Amino acid sequence: MTAFAPDSLVLNRKLPLWYQVSQSLRASILGRTPDASLRLPTEEQLAEHYGVSVLTMRQALKELEQEGLISRHRRRGTFIEPGAQRGAPVRLLGSVDAIVAQQSGERTTVLGHGAGPVPGELAEFFGGLPEVVTYRRLRRDGSTGEPTNWAENAVLPELADAIDVADLERWPMTKVLRDVVGVRISRITDTVEARLADPVTAELLQVPLLSPILHYTGVTYDEDGRVVDVARIRYRGDRFSFTVTVEAR
Repeated sequence: MTAFAPDSLVLNRKLPLWYQVSQSLRASILGRTPDASLRLPTEEQLAEHYGVSVLTMRQALKELEQEGLISRHRRRGTFIEPGAQRGAPVRLLGSVDAIVAQQSGERTTVLGHGAGPVPGELAEFFGGLPEVVTYRRLRRDGSTGEPTNWAENAVLPELADAIDVADLERWPMTKVLRDVVGVRISRITDTVEARLADPVTAELLQVPLLSPILHYTGVTYDEDGRVVDVARIRYRGDRFSFTVTVEAR
């Protein structure tokens, strides 16, 4: 049986290696195709793939095992749990792969996309640019089909030309920009606040009008300091929590 092939990863030496590896592998697992193998490569093979030690790899796998995404069997190997879905909140330590992992593992439908004037509330990010391309997507729980969040991504037009809409039904925008379009992402600034569901959000997420939601804004910058994407995601307040860990180092 051919082993599951995880995505590649560029390591950031300022963050714990086991954490980066666990989040990258987590995103690969949750974003896998239906026909992908459930068998993972050996610890040694994974360590070589990610460029880390076997001990680091073992710690990363332990994290995923505790979350219930994989199971490890002596002499048989390590396997993805067939029903693996996003479970516990992701601990955000500043890794792009953590952002990808947070948004993976759900069924995504592209509601529409097209070019238009920069929305007034986003003008500060796009510095006088006349228009952006906006993508609207609805995500559902992979098991129940229940709507969990909907997103609007405002993207630079020259990057949108290289985006295949079909990729957005499989992967988060962050992954598409980085791994498909080739944007060299330098940082993402996140803001999460409590809001009330407007009519569009209430209809899409199947929640009462003016019920509490979590409103996430993620601003993605490339290595030249340009804003390449602004994501606005509305999460059902009864389905999501966010955990941020601050390392005192």
